[in-house]
Amino acid sequence: MKSDAPTNSVPRPSRAERQAQTREKLIAVARELFIADGYAATSLDKVAEAAGFSKGAVYSNFSGKEELCMEVIDAIHADLLLGVVEAFTAETDFDGRIEAFTRWARTQLGNPLETALEAEFSAAARQSTYVAEQLRNRHRAITAEVSRLLRTVVEEAGYEVAFDPDKAAVALLSLGIGMGAMRSLDARLDVDIAGETMRTLLRGVTRPARVPAS
Repeated sequence: MKSDAPTNSVPRPSRAERQAQTREKLIAVARELFIADGYAATSLDKVAEAAGFSKGAVYSNFSGKEELCMEVIDAIHADLLLGVVEAFTAETDFDGRIEAFTRWARTQLGNPLETALEAEFSAAARQSTYVAEQLRNRHRAITAEVSRLLRTVVEEAGYEVAFDPDKAAVALLSLGIGMGAMRSLDARLDVDIAGETMRTLLRGVTRPARVPAS
């Protein structure tokens, strides 16, 4: 006799969902391998085998190793940017946000293996117009996001923006990249200077907002 009791079967994921899960796993596994072994030493065969897929599965999601590594770089950048955003949107005052950024920098700025991977991959831009264009577009997008964040932080602190936030973003990103590269070689490097420089820059190029005349 047929039972009328409801079943608790879990819906099977759609084809699009399965493909998204496969892509996500490939990126995660590739990130581990690229960081551990380097870009040149990591083949798509290694990524496919470690992820438990065929090489065809890799090519059905990515045009090749360059695109896959670009996705890995994107994931690394996203994690870093999230930390910066969280620091500068903390529920505290201007100095508290700078201190939150400094705490983040102490633990996250200059991961040696991630820095080495990005440097190795960036070197490929000399031979690949695709890599050069993609990295350039991403650097511009990150600069724009940092610029927007700086403007917001300064205005919420009660200051008027008296500088070009795009130029400030370039300066701060350059400082972060340079210190990250240095710290990847010298773990004892004092990264607190990143927060001190940011505090000095933002305070030095801003002025208190005008108070309307009564």
